[in-house]
Amino acid sequence: MSDIVLRLEKVEQHYEQGDNVLSILKGADFALKKGETVALVAPSGAGKSTLLHIAGLLEKPGDGEVYIGGQASSGLSDDARTAMRRQEIGFVYQFHHLLPEFSALENVMMPQMIAGLSPREAGKRAQELLDYLRVGHRSGHRPAELSGGEQQRVAIARSVANAPLVLLADEPTGNLDPETAGYVFEALEALVRQSGLSALIATHNHSIASMMDRCVTLRDGMVVDLEMQPAA
Repeated sequence: MSDIVLRLEKVEQHYEQGDNVLSILKGADFALKKGETVALVAPSGAGKSTLLHIAGLLEKPGDGEVYIGGQASSGLSDDARTAMRRQEIGFVYQFHHLLPEFSALENVMMPQMIAGLSPREAGKRAQELLDYLRVGHRSGHRPAELSGGEQQRVAIARSVANAPLVLLADEPTGNLDPETAGYVFEALEALVRQSGLSALIATHNHSIASMMDRCVTLRDGMVVDLEMQPAA
């Protein structure tokens, strides 16, 4: 059995802008192994978000194939793609996107209950995740009552609540001050390592990127390896 949990093969994406065609991905290939953490480091406008959206089945590529857990996604119905995304992929964004009317605990319970868990089971796992991320004591608070770092840790807990195969993160610490960003990333990395998740994380922070197993960038619409200096 292959240890590749996410594979992009010859992925292309082009957008029409008036009379022009903007080519973002031009036959991009990428593979993510089980338990591996990969940093995606590239300048704004290079296509990081496009790559993550395609990898996460939020956007269909113009051409090429995306495999999740060895299963091709291009031939799936919209309902099947949605089911695969819910079951196998977790997302963390730069902005936490927590539901403001619900507590931290309820935000983490929500995806589990959608997946069919009972409120009791969902609540138990949600509290365990929040405790692990050292924000369990704030589980009864709504997002507006939490700091930026606390909000993002709740968002991380929500993203892994259903034990996905792959975690995709788009600048997960980009909206935080450097000290808080480092703290949040350490919590994210510890959770990924402890759970055996595979993670592709887009970041501008080279210090954070250097802590991961390897780094890639986007160059001329292709994914290429990037050499990073080890973290001090």
